[in-house]
Amino acid sequence: MKSTLSFLMLIAAITVMSTAAMAQDQVTFTKEVAPILQQKCQACHHPGTSAPMSLVTYQDARPWAKAIKARVAAREMPPWFIDKNVGVEHFENDESLTDQQIATLVKWADDGALQGNPADMPPLRQFPNDQTWQIGKPDMTVTLPKDVIVKAQGSDWWPDVTVDPGLTEDRYIQWIQIIPTKGYNVIHHIRTEMVRPGDTGNNSGGQDDPDSALDVGEQGVWLSEYAIGKGPDVFREGSGRLIKAGTKINFQFHLHPNGKTETPVSVVMGIKFYPQGYTPQHTINTITAGGGNVDIRPNEISRSDGYTLLKQNTRILSYQPHIHIRGKAICTEAIYPNGKKETITCARFEFNWMRNYVYADDEQPLLPKGTILHTTIWHDNTAENENNPDPDAQITTGSRTVDEMGHAYLNVYYMSDEELKKEAEARKAKPKTLTSTLTSTTQ
Repeated sequence: MKSTLSFLMLIAAITVMSTAAMAQDQVTFTKEVAPILQQKCQACHHPGTSAPMSLVTYQDARPWAKAIKARVAAREMPPWFIDKNVGVEHFENDESLTDQQIATLVKWADDGALQGNPADMPPLRQFPNDQTWQIGKPDMTVTLPKDVIVKAQGSDWWPDVTVDPGLTEDRYIQWIQIIPTKGYNVIHHIRTEMVRPGDTGNNSGGQDDPDSALDVGEQGVWLSEYAIGKGPDVFREGSGRLIKAGTKINFQFHLHPNGKTETPVSVVMGIKFYPQGYTPQHTINTITAGGGNVDIRPNEISRSDGYTLLKQNTRILSYQPHIHIRGKAICTEAIYPNGKKETITCARFEFNWMRNYVYADDEQPLLPKGTILHTTIWHDNTAENENNPDPDAQITTGSRTVDEMGHAYLNVYYMSDEELKKEAEARKAKPKTLTSTLTSTTQ
């Protein structure tokens, strides 16, 4: 009898231990999943945003468990399309999931998307009721005097709206963000330019910046750009974009009728300045890499190439691809004056997510004057591209959404020979973690 009782107690103990082990292996929403969603997903996926669903609570997320698994396993969400196996590996604004986070979300879905203990749930993340300034409160907001009305039917439209923000002194910008407040679904992109006193469009405005790749538009000098899915432009300490007293801001819209209803469009620009009287060591410029003509044949994946010569020592701060609906991928490599080639960045392209990838501070590419940026763009004009309206069409270079182009906007600043050498030597003293750090190209 005693031996039987001992055996039963042993079986019970093993059962309890097995149950505890299984419980440990279970992934629940409240304990493991919610913290990941708060960190990487909820900035877009909360009530009042353009995202198709909220992922704030268990009740919100549970119906989407299988979809979450599919999108994160394919690295389609969060929308971060950098190839981390080549070029620069680390980014200040990296929103991608780690392999462990992906495994956790996949297991949660596979195990039945359990809620878990409500006591494990972290406090709900709080979001503003209106515009979501991702960095903080801006010092200045600039709005349109009235809505731009987009007709239901018609061709693409590029209206210009110039606004005087009333600047009475020169200031340096620390960060800038553009947020659509109306008509999100008809905005392809918004380019803003500084129309400075005395500027006359693309015949001037770039005189302070001798690099021939400086992006000077029809109205003035580049300020910022909004494209679908883009966040703010943030400039590292010691650098900023100069906006001069009396400067007006021109909003150049690229609008695409939705074919259904007349749509009012409006936006707000937020600007955070450095303190009054502060002059950073470096002034931010924006250059364009790529921009070669495209010739896209029906039912084919095609390639085009563009080349940009850097006439000054250049530090690249960020990389923002810009392609249209047939865009598939983009790569930029540096061809150094000594003939060496080195990949800087490669990325898949998704038309609905035109991200600005901000390089980590100590991995921002350092390129000597005379370097050529070689940018390669791939377009997918096949039926496999779900955004493609007509795989049988032959596509050439153009500004309409149904036309094509391919380039990357680069925020940069220029460096003296002494600065370049000093930064390169400082990086050599650190363990090398990536390419494109100029550790072997200054000789």
